[in-house]
Amino acid sequence: MLNSWDSIQHTLIVGTLGYIATIILLRVSGKRTLSKWNAFDFVITIAFGSILASMMLSKDTSLVQGVLAIGLLVLFQFIITWISVRSNIFQGWIKAEPTLLLFKGELQHHAMRHQRVAEGEVLAALRTNGMAALEDAEAVILETDGSFSAIKKLKDSSASALADVKGYPKQSTARI
Repeated sequence: MLNSWDSIQHTLIVGTLGYIATIILLRVSGKRTLSKWNAFDFVITIAFGSILASMMLSKDTSLVQGVLAIGLLVLFQFIITWISVRSNIFQGWIKAEPTLLLFKGELQHHAMRHQRVAEGEVLAALRTNGMAALEDAEAVILETDGSFSAIKKLKDSSASALADVKGYPKQSTARI
């Protein structure tokens, strides 16, 4: 009975302090740590949860070890994002490119298969953005975080925001 109360006390104390330390470290590290997820951010976030759970439930992981581990992850993420903002090559290694799934009302089936996106997901993206027909869209893009962007048909506007989208014709970024 005493051992179970010991475990409960450990979980309460270390869990609370670990949670507070995690929040402080995430807050200090800036908005980028909690931004929309790409694969890199997903791994970091899952690791945060795993470390916090180990701190709370395992007496073999001390509070200091857990906070140090979370601090290291925050530091590594800061370094990697700092480098990726300054190096397009490095950014390409850790972040996927946005991909064109629909162009000028036509589904890009090869890109959809490659990205494992169903036609219904593209149609849902159009509807979410107030478009009722494929022909109403200039483009639907699968973004680096897995979300969809739908762009209404362009009239007299350049498409400069689409310049980094895989599959978007580069000549189309000029004035139409």
